[in-house]
Amino acid sequence: MKQVLIKLIFSVFVMLTMLTACVTSPPPRLDAGFGGALEGAKIQQTFNLNASHNTEPVLGIDGQAADASFDNYRNSFINPPVQVRGQTGFGSSGNGGSTQGGGR
Repeated sequence: MKQVLIKLIFSVFVMLTMLTACVTSPPPRLDAGFGGALEGAKIQQTFNLNASHNTEPVLGIDGQAADASFDNYRNSFINPPVQVRGQTGFGSSGNGGSTQGGGR
């Protein structure tokens, strides 16, 4: 009976110790500046805060040409262009970058 009581008291002590570890609050400096870095980065990356209120059309490339250039860009990753022989880099000998033949 005495051993059971000692085990019970010990287990209650361990459980209370574990529960008090969960109750600790974060340091006040962490709470005061929480999210400030993200907000600061968003503000620094925004050039014109009132840009959404501007309804004037954008000058420059028209919609069809912009759509075609975007499609070409996107498709260049799906179907990469075939490299033409001899255009491997500066000073190419025209043999496709091969090191065989002729001892060059």
